[in-house]
Amino acid sequence: MTIGLTLMAATATAQNTGTRVNRQQVAETGAPVVVELFTAQGCGVCADANARLEAVANEPGVIALTYAVDYWDYMGWQDTFARPEFALRQRAYRRPLQIRDVSTPQLVINGHRQVASAPTPALQTAIDQETARRAAPPEIEFRETGDRVGIGSGRAPVGGAEVVAVRYRPGVQTVDVSAGENRGRQLRHTNVVLGIQTLGDWSGRPVLYALPDEMTSGEAVAVLVQAKVNRRILVGAVLAPR
Repeated sequence: MTIGLTLMAATATAQNTGTRVNRQQVAETGAPVVVELFTAQGCGVCADANARLEAVANEPGVIALTYAVDYWDYMGWQDTFARPEFALRQRAYRRPLQIRDVSTPQLVINGHRQVASAPTPALQTAIDQETARRAAPPEIEFRETGDRVGIGSGRAPVGGAEVVAVRYRPGVQTVDVSAGENRGRQLRHTNVVLGIQTLGDWSGRPVLYALPDEMTSGEAVAVLVQAKVNRRILVGAVLAPR
């Protein structure tokens, strides 16, 4: 297949024995690092994590996604970005990450390691380490029409994998909070997720799937190939807004 649209899915920087790999060289390998932040506008300690994600979101090779969860709404402020399925996605990481329960803020990297409240340098180190470990992933290609995505061949994980489309609004959005723990504060959110859809399975053979119909102008979609059992993200790619 031929890539007819800009594929924003480069790899992140790598760190090996203290030496960082040139970002452009790494980007050409096509293996990204996916950083997912689970946060809430009603969470009084989440603003710092929001800022940490924003700090790495524009780096080459980083796919940064913000999921707003709804389980803080009882504190008096209804999160303007939260949807129940985002909390379900966070809870699906409990067993693979070997944690008793979920909380915010939580940063999950490539679906298999978390950085709960680490400062930005620690997050960057984790991203670099993930880049250095990545094996050759299956190729992701978007069709020129912008309505379909192909996943190439490769070695599938035990239990198989699924192809997930994550719709999000690129860039920073601000929200003025007037109730709850963040009352009177203006919160910044980066690459806010709007919806998640499982497109189908990937078993190691090439497949072609239609992208979500509900995409509107200004939205981007991140396509992730994710293991079903241990939730590790094998590869991801971003189709920029049309």
